[in-house]
Amino acid sequence: NKKNQYAQVLKMLGNGRLEAMCFDGTKRLCHIRGKLRKKVWINQSDIILVGLRDYQDTKADVILKYNTDEARSLKAYGELPDNAKINEDNFGPEDDDIQFDDCGYESLDSP
Repeated sequence: NKKNQYAQVLKMLGNGRLEAMCFDGTKRLCHIRGKLRKKVWINQSDIILVGLRDYQDTKADVILKYNTDEARSLKAYGELPDNAKINEDNFGPEDDDIQFDDCGYESLDSP
Protein backbone atom coordinates (compact mmCIF):
# COMPACT_ATOMS: atom_id res chain seq x y z
CA ASN A 1 0.00 0.00 0.00
CA LYS A 2 1.61 3.21 -1.16
CA LYS A 3 1.45 5.95 1.42
CA ASN A 4 1.48 8.74 -1.16
CA GLN A 5 -0.65 8.99 -4.26
CA TYR A 6 -0.69 11.31 -7.23
CA ALA A 7 -4.13 12.76 -7.74
CA GLN A 8 -6.01 15.24 -9.88
CA VAL A 9 -8.24 17.86 -8.31
CA LEU A 10 -11.89 17.32 -9.24
CA LYS A 11 -13.40 20.20 -7.38
CA MET A 12 -12.60 22.74 -4.73
CA LEU A 13 -14.83 22.53 -1.68
CA GLY A 14 -13.58 25.62 0.14
CA ASN A 15 -12.33 25.67 3.71
CA GLY A 16 -9.04 24.08 2.69
CA ARG A 17 -10.72 20.97 1.33
CA LEU A 18 -11.02 19.53 -2.13
CA GLU A 19 -12.19 16.43 -3.90
CA ALA A 20 -9.55 14.61 -5.92
CA MET A 21 -9.38 11.50 -8.05
CA CYS A 22 -6.32 9.55 -7.03
CA PHE A 23 -4.61 7.64 -9.81
CA ASP A 24 -5.26 4.39 -7.94
CA GLY A 25 -8.86 4.94 -9.01
CA THR A 26 -10.22 6.12 -5.66
CA LYS A 27 -11.97 9.45 -5.21
CA ARG A 28 -10.88 11.06 -1.95
CA LEU A 29 -11.68 14.07 0.15
CA CYS A 30 -8.39 15.89 0.61
CA HIS A 31 -7.39 18.42 3.19
CA ILE A 32 -4.93 21.21 2.41
CA ARG A 33 -2.67 21.78 5.39
CA GLY A 34 -2.54 25.33 6.70
CA LYS A 35 1.09 25.86 5.73
CA LEU A 36 0.38 24.87 2.14
CA ARG A 37 -2.92 26.71 2.00
CA LYS A 38 -1.27 30.07 2.62
CA LYS A 39 1.47 29.57 0.05
CA VAL A 40 0.05 27.53 -2.80
CA TRP A 41 -2.99 28.27 -4.92
CA ILE A 42 -4.64 25.02 -5.96
CA ASN A 43 -7.19 24.90 -8.76
CA GLN A 44 -9.48 22.36 -10.33
CA SER A 45 -7.66 19.75 -12.46
CA ASP A 46 -4.26 20.50 -10.87
CA ILE A 47 -2.02 17.49 -10.26
CA ILE A 48 -1.23 17.05 -6.58
CA LEU A 49 0.54 14.61 -4.30
CA VAL A 50 -1.55 13.39 -1.39
CA GLY A 51 -0.68 11.44 1.71
CA LEU A 52 -3.08 8.61 2.45
CA ARG A 53 -4.40 8.02 5.93
CA ASP A 54 -4.03 4.52 7.34
CA TYR A 55 -7.33 4.64 9.13
CA GLN A 56 -9.45 6.50 6.53
CA ASP A 57 -9.13 5.38 2.95
CA THR A 58 -11.59 8.00 1.73
CA LYS A 59 -9.54 10.91 3.07
CA ALA A 60 -6.08 12.21 2.33
CA ASP A 61 -3.85 15.19 2.97
CA VAL A 62 -2.43 17.36 0.21
CA ILE A 63 1.37 17.29 0.41
CA LEU A 64 2.26 19.37 -2.59
CA LYS A 65 1.01 20.73 -5.87
CA TYR A 66 2.79 20.29 -9.19
CA ASN A 67 2.90 23.05 -11.76
CA THR A 68 2.23 22.28 -15.41
CA ASP A 69 5.87 21.59 -16.28
CA GLU A 70 6.35 19.28 -13.31
CA ALA A 71 3.14 17.44 -14.12
CA ARG A 72 4.28 16.98 -17.73
CA SER A 73 7.56 15.57 -16.49
CA LEU A 74 5.79 13.16 -14.15
CA LYS A 75 3.68 12.00 -17.06
CA ALA A 76 6.76 11.60 -19.26
CA TYR A 77 8.43 9.48 -16.55
CA GLY A 78 5.35 7.27 -16.42
CA GLU A 79 4.42 8.37 -12.90
CA LEU A 80 1.01 9.53 -14.10
CA PRO A 81 -1.34 7.48 -16.26
CA ASP A 82 -1.77 8.44 -19.90
CA ASN A 83 -5.30 9.61 -19.31
CA ALA A 84 -4.13 12.28 -16.87
CA LYS A 85 -5.09 15.58 -18.44
CA ILE A 86 -2.44 18.17 -17.70
CA ASN A 87 -3.75 21.69 -17.38
CA GLU A 88 -2.47 23.64 -20.35
CA ASP A 89 -1.32 27.10 -19.42
CA ASN A 90 -3.39 29.81 -21.04
CA PHE A 91 -0.22 31.42 -22.26
CA GLY A 92 0.81 28.62 -24.56
CA PRO A 93 2.77 29.29 -27.75
CA GLU A 94 -0.37 28.97 -29.83
CA ASP A 95 -1.64 32.25 -28.40
CA ASP A 96 1.19 34.26 -29.92
CA ASP A 97 -0.50 35.14 -33.16
CA ILE A 98 -3.86 36.39 -31.97
CA GLN A 99 -4.94 39.28 -34.17
CA PHE A 100 -6.82 41.98 -32.33
CA ASP A 101 -9.49 43.73 -34.31
CA ASP A 102 -9.19 47.47 -34.75
CA CYS A 103 -10.51 49.10 -31.62
CA GLY A 104 -11.20 52.38 -33.37
CA TYR A 105 -8.35 54.22 -31.69
CA GLU A 106 -6.76 55.50 -34.90
CA SER A 107 -8.97 58.55 -34.82
CA LEU A 108 -7.13 59.73 -31.70
CA ASP A 109 -3.99 60.28 -33.76
CA SER A 110 -5.62 62.31 -36.53
CA PRO A 111 -5.67 66.08 -36.08
